[in-house]
Amino acid sequence: MLAAISKYRWQYLMIMPAVVLLLLFSYVPMAGIQVAFKNFHIGYTIWNSPWTGFENFSFLEDSQFWLVVRNTLYIAFLKFVTGFPAPILLALTINEVRRNGFKRFVQSVSYLPHFFSWIVVAYILQSLLTLDNGLVNQLIVSLGGDPVFFLGSTEWFRPMIVASGLWKEVGWNTILYLAAITTIDPQLYEAAKVEGAGRLAQMRHITFPGMLPTISIVLILSMPSLIAVGMDQIYPLMNPANQPVADVLDTYILRSGLQQGYFGMATAVGLLSSVISLLLVLFTNQTARKINGEGLW
Repeated sequence: MLAAISKYRWQYLMIMPAVVLLLLFSYVPMAGIQVAFKNFHIGYTIWNSPWTGFENFSFLEDSQFWLVVRNTLYIAFLKFVTGFPAPILLALTINEVRRNGFKRFVQSVSYLPHFFSWIVVAYILQSLLTLDNGLVNQLIVSLGGDPVFFLGSTEWFRPMIVASGLWKEVGWNTILYLAAITTIDPQLYEAAKVEGAGRLAQMRHITFPGMLPTISIVLILSMPSLIAVGMDQIYPLMNPANQPVADVLDTYILRSGLQQGYFGMATAVGLLSSVISLLLVLFTNQTARKINGEGLW
């Protein structure tokens, strides 16, 4: 073992900062999980706060909590059914483009929004969709329609969240699938051409199966996001008018913990969300291994 450490000492040294950051920001804070079972208040520490058992889990009897769960699952479902297949389809489409210059242009334009923060995206949406001076409402009025209060509408909030998330992330996720396509043996396409297979048949029987291992890994890694639907995206756009459909688990935790001071309950909700996310990852990984033999472990 010492010989192996000595042989790969520079590699270990290079990954050491990442390991230290992982320990400091992912594992050390797990000591705070005990707050979910304690009566924690400002002035106490997590170590000397009195134990309360499962009293902090009383939110399970709160009707508001189950409304938040319903909003979370609904938004998660909409984002998943649109956001997961979209980069796969975009990667397949870009791969069929024969003009390299146009292909690179499409790739660059599609993944550039990934580098915008959600605060910037929220500002863009507000500039486009505000009731008085928004460009969209100005266009609607110019066409003879009535302005729509998009940012305060319970009907438009979810489509707005799904569309903005798709616009921001579809290009970035496409990079993974395009990289997977490059690993496919070109001789398979040559053999398919000899057999008379067209481009659609090649896409169906060669390209897509070659992407399946990567699709499985991305699917497994995306499972935690079904519960954490993205507070950084939703919170800047949430207001009292759309809160009945905008309030999700992350915003519920933020409001209960930091704004109302129910630290134990907020920690309990976060712990429950983490456990559910872990179970989803384990289930998806096991399912993926049974279907195509590929998984994270």
